[in-house]
Amino acid sequence: MAVSLETERLLLREWRQGDVEELARIYADERVHRFLGGPIDREATERQVGRFVRDWEQRGYGHWVAEHRESGRMIGRVGLMHHPDWTASEDKVEVGWTLDPTSWGKGLATEGARASLRYGFEVLKLPRIISFTLPDNVASRRVMEKCGLTFRGTTPWRGLEHVWYALEAPSIPVMGSDPVRSGTPAAAR
Repeated sequence: MAVSLETERLLLREWRQGDVEELARIYADERVHRFLGGPIDREATERQVGRFVRDWEQRGYGHWVAEHRESGRMIGRVGLMHHPDWTASEDKVEVGWTLDPTSWGKGLATEGARASLRYGFEVLKLPRIISFTLPDNVASRRVMEKCGLTFRGTTPWRGLEHVWYALEAPSIPVMGSDPVRSGTPAAAR
């Protein structure tokens, strides 16, 4: 069962019918897929969304749909993902995001990532969360730094060189200035 969270400007919600098409549209943008290692077609997007849903069912976490609260428009995805094939560290849970380019540069990735980190540390009690990207993805690296993750190194992963960052669980449950407004399970809404 997916949990929905609200931040100041975002609703992080469960996946619904029609979300695959919208995410596939975002993935089709060259500005986006250049940081994902190449184009992701609709079928691959559908498989990925299926994985997000299964992660919620099996692990109690996953990626949410990132929806802009004011407009109600899906702007991408954000959340936590388990990567069993990650070898640069023993930590396997990554905070990640992909947003529509029209939402870039507005602090929305940082807002969603902070809510995801808070969920990982405060609800899931994870000891450490990682994040990684391609070296030239300067904007995502900046989001990682704004969220308190620190650079740990470079590593080849899935055929591409990645930079990776990590953050240990804070000793106090304060993760930035944008509080999560609701942790109500989606089924209870």
